[in-house]
Amino acid sequence: MSVTVTSTANGVAWITIDRPDVMNALSGEVLHLLEDALAVVASDANVRLVAVTGAGDRAFSAGADLKERRGMDAAQTRERIVLINRTFDALAALPRATVAAVNGIAFGGGLELALACDFRIAVASAQLGLTEVRLGIMPGAGGTQRLPRLIGAARAKEMILLGRRIDAERARQIGLVGQVVPDRAALRAAVDALAEELAGCAPISVAKAKEAIDRGLDAELAAGLAVERECYQATLATEDRNEGLRAFAEKRPPRYQGK
Repeated sequence: MSVTVTSTANGVAWITIDRPDVMNALSGEVLHLLEDALAVVASDANVRLVAVTGAGDRAFSAGADLKERRGMDAAQTRERIVLINRTFDALAALPRATVAAVNGIAFGGGLELALACDFRIAVASAQLGLTEVRLGIMPGAGGTQRLPRLIGAARAKEMILLGRRIDAERARQIGLVGQVVPDRAALRAAVDALAEELAGCAPISVAKAKEAIDRGLDAELAAGLAVERECYQATLATEDRNEGLRAFAEKRPPRYQGK
């Protein structure tokens, strides 16, 4: 299997791209397996955080499998673009918090995969970039849309139009990643710390807050506020809301069940 799913006791589902010999490149098989993995974690009520990472210490993902792409005709390439966009969109739409645990280089589609996550944590040795223009193409799996929304148009253009690669610390400075850690062990610890924070948050509330942000991001303010009210209403009849109020009154940590 070139994609593995491992669930842990603290509610983290680790999705690992396991092709370290080719820098965890995104072949057609990998993308189909990623789709399957996302469907599995989406249906597991015990999962609170989905962490996407790559096998080994060199690469999160170097992007598209260019050796495979060279043997594809135009129609096959178009089908592959549909597949990669469908897969990344499914990741972005998960009703769970998601984090890209960037354990090494993340170029092209690899960075676009990370951009589809809610959070990004990178090891200090990581390099990140949307380098497609240097290969005669351009980002085609969300990079031109998600990156500017995250770091602003001017900085996104510097990375995309020039095909620049940046290191992890620069990525942190411009808001591309939220945290930089020294090595893979620290990366796992940082993901576990994030899961611990999420354990104190109601799952339905997290899902609805994420939905409100994503749906309202590009709407006019009035439309965005309407989305917020709609999502807020969905939390009012939950058992977790009542548990949160009881826990506050009783001065104890809440015990949320996602109901």
